[in-house]
Amino acid sequence: MKIKCLLVDDEPIALDVLAAYVNQVDGLELAGKCRSAVEAFTFLQSKSVDLLFLDIQMPQLSGLELLRTLPQWALQNPPKTIITSAYREYALDGYELDVLDYLIKPIPFERFIKAIGKAFTQKRLTPQTTAVATDEPFLFVKEERQLIRINLGEIISLESLRDYVKITTLNRQVTTRQTLGYYEELLPSEQFLRIHRSFIVAKSKILSMTETSINVAGQTLPIGRYYKAQVVDQLQVRNLFRASSE
Repeated sequence: MKIKCLLVDDEPIALDVLAAYVNQVDGLELAGKCRSAVEAFTFLQSKSVDLLFLDIQMPQLSGLELLRTLPQWALQNPPKTIITSAYREYALDGYELDVLDYLIKPIPFERFIKAIGKAFTQKRLTPQTTAVATDEPFLFVKEERQLIRINLGEIISLESLRDYVKITTLNRQVTTRQTLGYYEELLPSEQFLRIHRSFIVAKSKILSMTETSINVAGQTLPIGRYYKAQVVDQLQVRNLFRASSE
């Protein structure tokens, strides 16, 4: 089930850019485009959407004013919101209203994809037409000129290669221009663990470990000295290592 998106912006060019971005991402569906917050208000009274891309500075009703009214509507599941604005000074207001992300115009495609990644990994963001999400959580990774969908359950490990990250899955390897810190923030901590400045692993793929290394799906990776305490706490093995050394 695709995530239905509504775009709200009084600038036609900004709407066209966002629409082009949405149409490039499998898993997103363009539900509509509105030139004002008032038009969006009317749209949302009759149609349900999952994700709202919302500009702030608009005539009659601002994006923030629209956002503040959402809980008052007779909507079972108000859409999650990503702010799109040329003004940085409203970012705090946006986050206080529980927006998923705050994008500054002009919006690079890579930044758009990062925001979408947050949306896909939010458990609470599921299509409103279904009671339970049927798709496995996934993210999109840009390799060269294409976007590659990777299911979170297929990821084995992520390795930092300076300005790139190599993602190893059950079926393939994908190398993307990004930082490991970006994926550490993006991926759910209950499923993934940073074990070294160069490695993140999927907890479910760990086969065995020593005090200095982890075997994940047959691949032995080092545990960094500064990450050891975090690793043993997260995997709840501190007492086991203490017992084996006595």
